[in-house]
Amino acid sequence: MSRVVLITGGSRGIGLATAKRFAALGDKVAVTYNSTPPSGDFLAIKCDVTIESDVERTFAEVEAALGPVEVLVSNAGITKDGLLLRMKDDDFTSVIDTNLTGAFRVCKRATQSMLRARKGRIILVSSVVGLLGQAGQANYAASKAGLVGFARSLAREFGSRNITVNVVAPGPVDTDMTRTLGDDKLQAIADLVPLARIATADEIAGAIAFLASHDAAYITGAVLPVDGGLGMGH
Repeated sequence: MSRVVLITGGSRGIGLATAKRFAALGDKVAVTYNSTPPSGDFLAIKCDVTIESDVERTFAEVEAALGPVEVLVSNAGITKDGLLLRMKDDDFTSVIDTNLTGAFRVCKRATQSMLRARKGRIILVSSVVGLLGQAGQANYAASKAGLVGFARSLAREFGSRNITVNVVAPGPVDTDMTRTLGDDKLQAIADLVPLARIATADEIAGAIAFLASHDAAYITGAVLPVDGGLGMGH
């Protein structure tokens, strides 16, 4: 049966691959974007997850066009890398506000209809960096690590209402962002991965789709690493 799926940060990379994956499954898919809408047969809504009114408007538009959100993928995120001693307050707080507090805003709004329906799936996109840490990414790592505690708290809070909340923790992924690093840097990153390569966005999308599937009905509060073994043991 077709479900209503909302993916934040769905204009490219992991978000767009995830939107295509759910659409191929026959779901009704809405995506948010910040600057450029994605190509594809999706309901695309401009939304800044750091603005509560934008989040409210987005859900209202999705509900009016498609129905209540049954699957939420919180993927919107930014980076503002830099060493701690050079990092400005805004570099830290803006990353936290988008990556972590933004997830809080969309999850809070999504659970309103999920609680009434007594069912729902929430998947938060974290990162292996949130588990391992990374020099020059203290803000990003903190935001992504925070998603784990946040998700597990929600899993306990909403489990009795048949709402599952899980985390996908990707390793390095072939996206527009990573391609700007250059071949030498990408090869150096791949050399750290036991599988000796960087993931495709579709491989991350597959893990997200699994956590939203019937086969994952008894999985909640989990962190699923999709990192080629990079974060092994965490």
